[in-house]
Amino acid sequence: MTSMTTPTTRVMIGGVDTHGQTHHAAVIDEIGRQLGDREFPASPAGYRALAAWLGQHGILGMIGVEGTGSYGAGLARHLRSVGLTVVEVDRPDRKSRRAHGKSDPLDAYAAAKAVLSRSAAGVPKLRDGRVEAIRALRVARSSAVKARSQATNQIKALIISGPSELREQLRHLPTTKIIASCARLRPGRQLGDPAQATKTALRRLARRHQQLSEEISDADREIAQLVGEAAPDLLALPGVGPEVAGQVLTSAGDNPDRITSEAAFAHLCGAAPVPASSGRVHRHRLNRGGDRQANNALYIVVINRLRYDPRSRAYAERRTQEGLSKPEIIRCLKRYVAREIYNVLITLNLTGNPVRSALDNA
Repeated sequence: MTSMTTPTTRVMIGGVDTHGQTHHAAVIDEIGRQLGDREFPASPAGYRALAAWLGQHGILGMIGVEGTGSYGAGLARHLRSVGLTVVEVDRPDRKSRRAHGKSDPLDAYAAAKAVLSRSAAGVPKLRDGRVEAIRALRVARSSAVKARSQATNQIKALIISGPSELREQLRHLPTTKIIASCARLRPGRQLGDPAQATKTALRRLARRHQQLSEEISDADREIAQLVGEAAPDLLALPGVGPEVAGQVLTSAGDNPDRITSEAAFAHLCGAAPVPASSGRVHRHRLNRGGDRQANNALYIVVINRLRYDPRSRAYAERRTQEGLSKPEIIRCLKRYVAREIYNVLITLNLTGNPVRSALDNA
């Protein structure tokens, strides 16, 4: 006699549409039938209630969560902590939303169906280890760098449009001396005078620039220390410094073993050339996808190696003789660098869990 599957033993698939204040969860069964949906607050109590509600429908296989790197980060951490398998789901594209409509329940069911159909199978970053600390420090550093560049541009613009005496005094100096000179200005109290107001503005901007420089230097020291502790072998690669290593680690996450192959890592970094062949023409073009900051990190490594690494210089000379342009050579080298970095990443033990060796992917 064939036994029928009871509701309590069926394998369910969950889906969650995440927002800043609320999360909307939905459940489907193994053949895609909709079993229910419900909204929960985006808070620790809401996370617990959401997980408990999902468990009421039977055995949970996987849960698709949108925005595991933003609104869904806290929920994903909680679901993993209670032993559930979380799958990262991309938000529906505009074409799909135009065809099927847009609402929180629809998006939650779409997340669950994406997991069921295997169109979503990405493992989200853990975001609970040393790499997450590096990412947080890099966010503050990036903001400080942008603010410092803005202050520099504003200082130079004020000098150009300022009083002629001040302009002639400062405009021929290098940037570092301009900042130092402006920080030492002693404007008068007559702020109604454009010359005195300009000096006041220049002094404030210059001192802001100096403060931001100190903040960036502090962040560089902190990031270099964390990267050195987390991935010394990565820093040992030619052309890889703390800034590049920090970006690579941030892109890979605290669980780099989620990246299944060096080809997948190359795609993540936008370093896998896209075929652009037609007829008798066989070529590849630039890949504009992937993590552009990680792609920029690979670019920095390649440029450094083309200047100082004999192997890379010899490779570039040989490929130039074969007719490749410099951008094409750089794209090829970025692919090789991605392979080297990946082979180091999979040996890192950032979480304390066993790591794969390079032979596991052979």
